[in-house]
Amino acid sequence: MSCVSDAGAVRPAVRGDSAAAQRFREGAPRVIVAGVTGFAGALAAHLLWRHPRFELAAVTARSEGGRRLDDLYPRYRVPLAIERLDLDRVSGIEAAVVAYPHAAAAPTVGALREQGIRVVDLSADFRLASLATYEQWYGPHPRADLLGEAVYGLTELHRERIAGAAIVATPGCYPTASVLALAPLARAGLLADVVIDAKQGISGAGRAFDETTHLSMAGENIVPYKVARHRHTPEIEEQLAALGADVAVQFQAHLVPLDQGELASCYVTPTRTVRAPELAELFAGAYRDEPFIEVVGAPPGVREVRETNFCRIFAAADEHTGKLLVFSAIDNLWKGTSSQAVQNLNLMFGFPETEGLL
Repeated sequence: MSCVSDAGAVRPAVRGDSAAAQRFREGAPRVIVAGVTGFAGALAAHLLWRHPRFELAAVTARSEGGRRLDDLYPRYRVPLAIERLDLDRVSGIEAAVVAYPHAAAAPTVGALREQGIRVVDLSADFRLASLATYEQWYGPHPRADLLGEAVYGLTELHRERIAGAAIVATPGCYPTASVLALAPLARAGLLADVVIDAKQGISGAGRAFDETTHLSMAGENIVPYKVARHRHTPEIEEQLAALGADVAVQFQAHLVPLDQGELASCYVTPTRTVRAPELAELFAGAYRDEPFIEVVGAPPGVREVRETNFCRIFAAADEHTGKLLVFSAIDNLWKGTSSQAVQNLNLMFGFPETEGLL
């Protein structure tokens, strides 16, 4: 077991004395995490380090070179030195998790694909199937030629395609919670109109705070942001349209004084009257066999899913207004990003999708 240093020498990867190290198996697929200094990349490295079926071969970033990841993120206890990604020295690597921002990720994803490496991308670069929609919301696409290779990585909707994918585009955290909340209604042809009121902790903004996400603004406060033009809106709309619901989504995000966690409150005008018993059966049937979806009998809170890959969903019918209310709680860094990426990696390599996540 080894990883490549900046100088090009092959050095041992110290795995320590953790339980995960004891379970490590020879011949496991070798994976790297690129962009490990951000929250999502660091958590992905943590999950892969302790994973019983993958070998975390190296962690890379464009900054903090030579520093150990467990120095930068002590709670994750990954004792690997951060390296610069050297695409000339990735022989034997079978998969990569790329945790770069949008536009910066696509060139690296392309270079890794040219080496035959399968990629789970955490950016927005491959989430949208429509190039025109991507360019409307994000600008020119750096590697539009790869869009056809990418599969949207919402596991519960695209499990079969993810298993054989070369590029898996991990959904945004808001679309993960929102689409999982609305998918049963979309499939049943029940979505006439939807408003999504979503709230998230400050970790969703990443390590680089701006004037709206700085701790001095976030503490004891609730702040709406990206009003009337949030980039996750077209992602939600595209996924709902693929399920048969071609609707314009009113989406609004709010920053709340939490470290991590996310709640999507969805207010739906249905295409016809839906009573509580039918609604309950619809959601129970949709998610009965899903290992990470919990349909619950009371509104969920984010504490119930913190540091897990679970999504908890509660649906109710309002007889007064005729509207349907669906609440979906996830951990934005876990099911909303990094643990969902590992769930998809499991599928891509033929492992049980719950492996290393329960």
